[in-house]
Amino acid sequence: MFQKIEDRFDLSLFIAVILLTGIGLVAIYSSTYNHPTASGNFTKQVYWVIFSLIAFFLFYFLPHKSFRYLSAYFYAGSLLMLIGVIVFGKVVYGAKSWVSLGPVGFQPSEFAKIGLILFLAYWLSYKRRNINNVKDVGVALLIGFVPVALILMQPDLGTAIVFALITFVMIFWAGLNLFAFFVVVSPAVVVFVSLFGLTALIITLILIILALIFFKRDLFTSITIFVYNLASAFIFDYLVKYLKPHQQKRIETFINPYADPLGAGYNALQAKVAIGSGGLFGKGFMQGSQTQLRFIPEQWTDFIFCVIGEEFGFWGSIITLALFFIIFLRILNIVNSVKDHYSRLVLIGILTMIFVHFSINIGMNLGITPVIGLPLPFISYGGSSLLVNMASMGLVMNIYKNRRLYT
Repeated sequence: MFQKIEDRFDLSLFIAVILLTGIGLVAIYSSTYNHPTASGNFTKQVYWVIFSLIAFFLFYFLPHKSFRYLSAYFYAGSLLMLIGVIVFGKVVYGAKSWVSLGPVGFQPSEFAKIGLILFLAYWLSYKRRNINNVKDVGVALLIGFVPVALILMQPDLGTAIVFALITFVMIFWAGLNLFAFFVVVSPAVVVFVSLFGLTALIITLILIILALIFFKRDLFTSITIFVYNLASAFIFDYLVKYLKPHQQKRIETFINPYADPLGAGYNALQAKVAIGSGGLFGKGFMQGSQTQLRFIPEQWTDFIFCVIGEEFGFWGSIITLALFFIIFLRILNIVNSVKDHYSRLVLIGILTMIFVHFSINIGMNLGITPVIGLPLPFISYGGSSLLVNMASMGLVMNIYKNRRLYT
């Protein structure tokens, strides 16, 4: 009986997701219980957990082929929602990324991630395109960067980064050769490194020259790619001036959190204090001073991991991280067992989405990535994020159930 269930339903993946959701509820309860305005968030999140489980099983039981057939509609609907939020949305934390339907607010960009993954997987798998063809790569990048452009108009830099990384990884997994991937990704690396000053930029450009020598392309192609990378750094430096002041501050405090310890760098510094003070076993449930004394504003959202670190210590943090790695490994295992190219690409897109949120959010809490407002999957407070992540896991389970089919 158990073997029959396990053959159609990955229990280890489902249990890891449920445990993470439970950890999230515990952390949200602790961080909001004594809060004057957020004490009702725990109850709201419980309702969202129920709705999200319904979404999980809905995606699990839907016909397997329906996702492929409806992918273009998902994507088109996503673009319409992203356009709608620019027109009708409300500003929260400097970004016009929320839409209200009565008492319920949601982020269209969260739902648009599913639309992008499904349609990009469909396009990349259609007739097994030669993804190393310049035209095909260009269309794939266009599919990914239309929503990126709309999200940057809100502006929401963190979510735009997630969309860009999903696009890059899915294109690479579809069969993009190493040189083409280098051409696509190297400007992003140059832009990131340029944040750390001229010396870091020069070292990176030297590495790019060595990579071009390794690839043994003709001189014109190599010079063009080098100039393309060099120009990326200068263009980014120019565009930074047009970012919102709070976004510029976030970049500055990422490089040096102590540049504004009472402003943009405050949350990151206090989060590290909270995690460090938890020690090996933590201070105990609802006993964390950083959490209970509200040193970190709205700690139940992007900085919820430091609640776990402070109150449950090193072991609580390790258990949380281990559950995430179970999810990552199980999805990779399913990728290797699936016969259908489209389904493999969908799995890679979902894995990338969850992993990018996980790595950047944990990095924010540890002070090793910029504070760009990404929630921790299954744990942070927020209905839109939880609903999309649970629906994604339902889709993963659906693919697992049908992994032996060719479609």
